[in-house]
Amino acid sequence: MKTFVGEGKLDYELYLRTDDLLSLQSAVGDLVSPDEMMFQIVHQTQELWLKLATHELIEVVGDLEREGFWEASARLSRVARIFGGLRQELVVLETLTPDSYQTIRRHLGNGSGQESPGFNRVRMAAEHVSKALDLALERRKASIRDVYEPRDVEHPDLKYTFELLVDVDEAYQMWLVTHFMLVRRTIGVSRGTSALDGVPTQVLTGRMTQPLFRPLWKVREEMTATWNRGGGYAPGAERTEGP
Repeated sequence: MKTFVGEGKLDYELYLRTDDLLSLQSAVGDLVSPDEMMFQIVHQTQELWLKLATHELIEVVGDLEREGFWEASARLSRVARIFGGLRQELVVLETLTPDSYQTIRRHLGNGSGQESPGFNRVRMAAEHVSKALDLALERRKASIRDVYEPRDVEHPDLKYTFELLVDVDEAYQMWLVTHFMLVRRTIGVSRGTSALDGVPTQVLTGRMTQPLFRPLWKVREEMTATWNRGGGYAPGAERTEGP
């Protein structure tokens, strides 16, 4: 075999452009810390997965416009799993001790996670999904609350899509919570502790709970606000009649 793995000449390597991909990290001799390789690879792969999440969300916009709820559901399930994977990748960075990170940190300039193109594109794509969802509701002449009415039989496809969007949003927020804990482990969180962009790390406590699809969370608050105790069985009572 004249062509050897790693030379970038095999079909697998050519298709995935591994020669380019594996050259994007600092050379071993240039690393400022042995942990810098991990730091770079985790962040680079996060951007790749965020690129895929953005691509899928953009496709969801077209699915919703065509009333293709099956196609949308498959994509949303995928996006939720992507964010689950992103969260697990960050856990790898939790093996970075604060002293090692402080060494790496000197070489990062004023970079901040808020500058991540993947993070910002996901949020932009989610805005377009929200608009497509609003148009779908307009076509049905329904509101989010209508779809969640008990025993609704007119909009099961929309209800399922709503729940998948909540799955995506929950996974997204849990990814941000994991990032918050990573920051807490490496540099700390307080008003007096600043990220490289000069912003106090304490602001992360608010950012990590900002949802992508706020109306789908708001409807839960509205339903709870109008809920009443009437119509239920008393604890321990015989359930011989309808509640």
